[in-house]
Amino acid sequence: MKAILQSLPASFLQALNELRFNRTRSVLSLLGITIGIFCIIAIKSAVDSLESNIKQSLEKLGDDVLYVTKQPWNEDPNANYWKYLRRPNPNYQDFKTIKAKSESSEYVTYSIFLGPKPVKYGASSVDRAYLIAGTEDYSNLFNLQYAEGRYFSSVEYQTGSRVAVIGSRIAEMLFGHLDAIGKEIKVSGHKLKVIGLIEPSGKDLIKVMDFDRVVMISYPLARQIANVREAGDYGGGMVAVKAYKGSDMEDVTDEVIGAMRSGRRLSPRQDNNFAINEMSILTALLDSVFKVLNLAGMAIGIFALFVGMFSVANIMFVSVKERTHLIGIKKALGAKSVFILLEFLVEAVILCIIGGIAGLLLVLAVIKGISVVADFPMFLSWQNVFLGIGVSAAIGILSGLIPALQAARMDPVEAMRS
Repeated sequence: MKAILQSLPASFLQALNELRFNRTRSVLSLLGITIGIFCIIAIKSAVDSLESNIKQSLEKLGDDVLYVTKQPWNEDPNANYWKYLRRPNPNYQDFKTIKAKSESSEYVTYSIFLGPKPVKYGASSVDRAYLIAGTEDYSNLFNLQYAEGRYFSSVEYQTGSRVAVIGSRIAEMLFGHLDAIGKEIKVSGHKLKVIGLIEPSGKDLIKVMDFDRVVMISYPLARQIANVREAGDYGGGMVAVKAYKGSDMEDVTDEVIGAMRSGRRLSPRQDNNFAINEMSILTALLDSVFKVLNLAGMAIGIFALFVGMFSVANIMFVSVKERTHLIGIKKALGAKSVFILLEFLVEAVILCIIGGIAGLLLVLAVIKGISVVADFPMFLSWQNVFLGIGVSAAIGILSGLIPALQAARMDPVEAMRS
């Protein structure tokens, strides 16, 4: 280690001299390292940014929430299409059963998508607003934040009052800069008073539930103005169950399964005719996709790194040949072979790290440009920075090892005569 530290200053200066006096040759040789590191780190940073954005979107829906649906999320819907088609949709009766029998659940909600509906206010209109009917704890379960107003009160919910909560995009298209609260809108011909405005959901790339374009009404009101029945649902509902903080999700899942089987009167021999899903299922599926993308980036970058490695090796062979006489003098004065070896090996590593840093700076510039132009937040993590420098150093060792061994094994007399 002491020998390495002693050789670092001289090797660093020698690498800089190589770049200074042989600029064209050095730049062209290091170009492969720069491109390789750029390919690997750029793709990895893009995948990391995409993964972070998507997972943040999913986390907003909660990792402590169970979703009761007709089929599991981790299966191909076409694989057992007829099996899942025959299953009943989760309905209001299922919601009441779980709510009554689940002791580990903080909130249980039922919601139903009533389709894209036209919404009007005066001369302004929105052709396709997402009309959703939800139960009393829907806002609490999904932790909805309000720019203005509020969710339905208990009295408004129980009586089916003609009030609505709308998303930011709907408010912008209908009211512009006007205050939305208290305005009366028409949804499929029904007059509803706006009592709440949901905060914008931000720049999420994937919005699993796009609350920006939603018009939300209470479930009792939906039964009045749409063809919604407790047991014969409108076309597919969803029951969501949020566990108490600190609860074991496996226990909560077993509890929900037991309540559902009891409510649907399934015998012990019958299979479940429903599925229990968590957001972790989707994140696990996404992890496999992101791994493939990272491997693709590595494969592309490795080809460029191979080119760069041979180019740097060529520089080092030339450097050894040019300094053969000097090597002979050093060995004649008592320099050990290990010092000669380390001198050239460290020089190769420093050259590659310089190329790697250039690649990282290029990645940073591209990421900043994309973030501004595409309005998509991207980042270069320190983990990827260290990965880029580490790969560069490894390429330096591989490309400099043979030239360094050649220099270290030289006979001092023969070297001085050359």
